[in-house]
Amino acid sequence: MNRSTLTSRLAVCSWSLRPEDPAQLIEQLRAIGIPRVQIALDPLREQPAVWGALPELCAQSGLTLVSGMFGTVGEDYSTLESIRRTGGVVPDATWDQNWRNIQAVAEIARKLGLKFVMFHAGFLPHDPADPAFPKLLERITRIADLFAAKAIDLGFETGQEEALTLRAFLERLNKPNVGVNFDPANMILYNKGDPIAALRTLGPWLKQCHIKDAVKTKVPGTWGEEVVVGTGQVDWRAFLQTIGDLGFKGHFAIEREAGEQRVADIRTARQYLEGLPA
Repeated sequence: MNRSTLTSRLAVCSWSLRPEDPAQLIEQLRAIGIPRVQIALDPLREQPAVWGALPELCAQSGLTLVSGMFGTVGEDYSTLESIRRTGGVVPDATWDQNWRNIQAVAEIARKLGLKFVMFHAGFLPHDPADPAFPKLLERITRIADLFAAKAIDLGFETGQEEALTLRAFLERLNKPNVGVNFDPANMILYNKGDPIAALRTLGPWLKQCHIKDAVKTKVPGTWGEEVVVGTGQVDWRAFLQTIGDLGFKGHFAIEREAGEQRVADIRTARQYLEGLPA
């Protein structure tokens, strides 16, 4: 992949920047030097008075919305065990509210003209005999069909399970509009296998990639540590080589969820990637 091709496919995850309104987001993106964004859809659902002007302001500023993301209510990321219990659309206690929210964000995504939206499905059961398996399959089928009716592809964020488990679930789901938003750092943060091997395993389902870096935990059962891109354990040359081998043509959205200098860290990530040999 040559440098200009990569540069033209880089985007920024809006939630990494924690903007208060569209104007601040646009200012941050200008400072980073990337005119494409993966937009968090929940602020548009929760604060339409604040975020309603986003499409118009993006058009005026020459910014492109390349994809979207929605979250789920009640998630607790304080430990690996807490997110296993509360993550995604698995918990029964939050499903009704999540389904209402998801229907709303799907319509927002359609109005924005998005063709891809990602989310954390939650921890997928390894065993189809697990009572949670058919429940999750039914819920994700409903979500997939909702987005398919609006001509939108859906992506699972990777990392909460090993690649083979996710692949088996996707094969069982068998929905052409459902694939993965591949995040190599999450494989390290959750300690779920080698990112490059996982990328090859999930290649046929690749819809978008996140650019994020991490180092493994030294204490089993706890999180790894997210770090600035280029300073962690993701082998970025092998990553881009594998992306090329797979023939992937989608976007790479830079995500930064740690630290207090997000604009600078994302700009560093852009510069690091652009500086790699073609």
